[in-house]
Amino acid sequence: MTIKKVSINRAPVLTLWATVVAERLGYDHDCALTLGKAVAGLNAQSKGQRLGIFERPKERPIKVVRKGEKSKEKELIMLLGRVIPAVQTKEGVRAMIKDEIVTPDSVAKYLAQKFGEDLGEVQEAMKLLAKAYKPDELVNVAYKMYEKFRPNVPAGEKGWGAKGELDLGLIRSLAKKSID
Repeated sequence: MTIKKVSINRAPVLTLWATVVAERLGYDHDCALTLGKAVAGLNAQSKGQRLGIFERPKERPIKVVRKGEKSKEKELIMLLGRVIPAVQTKEGVRAMIKDEIVTPDSVAKYLAQKFGEDLGEVQEAMKLLAKAYKPDELVNVAYKMYEKFRPNVPAGEKGWGAKGELDLGLIRSLAKKSID
């Protein structure tokens, strides 16, 4: 079997990985898509601030809602080390970015556009890796796994939006190592 490598930047890779992880943790597919997009957005915002591309936003208090507690306020979901504001909609829980509800359709289109014909194969490799861990273990290692397989790009501003190679063989080997 040929080891496939996909040329892509990090944002869609993190979006898809966070989506796969969220599903493994029990969120439905549509919610997971919105959470994945929010994780990638928060990561990009954080990196942009470190590089001086973005200003730090003014902090606003968010009311923390305990799981199962009914509220019209935002609830917070932790995924890949990021705290994501989310709300309950008629369609289910949806992540929010800058007070806007993320739509699963927009994320699905984004992933399809960025990965093209490779989306299914990349997603399957990531699912294999996520399934190699029990959900309570995956919570603790998901971001570390991403750091191991994410595309290599130049450091600093040169790497901002740059494409690198995503090695599907590496993702599969990480899954095999965790099972062994």
